[in-house]
Amino acid sequence: MTKSVLIEKVAEKVEGLTRNQTEIVVDTVFDSIKKALMSGDKIEIRGFGNFRLKTRNPRKARNPKTGESVEVPGKKVLYFKVGKALKEALNKG
Repeated sequence: MTKSVLIEKVAEKVEGLTRNQTEIVVDTVFDSIKKALMSGDKIEIRGFGNFRLKTRNPRKARNPKTGESVEVPGKKVLYFKVGKALKEALNKG
C-alpha cells in the first residue's frame, strides 16, 4: 500500500474531509511518529504493534570478496514488534 492509497482509504472513511485535508492528517501522523522515534520515544499502537529504535554496536566484519577485515560503525535501526491482535488476524485462516 502506498501513501496515496492510504490517503484515499482514509478520505473514503471520513466524511467531510477533502483529499488535501486527509493528506495533511496522514502527513501529521507520520511526522509525529518520526519525531517521537528521533527523540528516543517508543511508539505503541494497541492492536497493531510497537515501534522503537535499537542501537547496534560497532563491530568487525569480513569483506567476503577479499577476506579483508573491516570496521562496521554502530548505528540505530528501527524495530517493529507486531501486536497480539494483528498477529492473530494475520494467522487466521
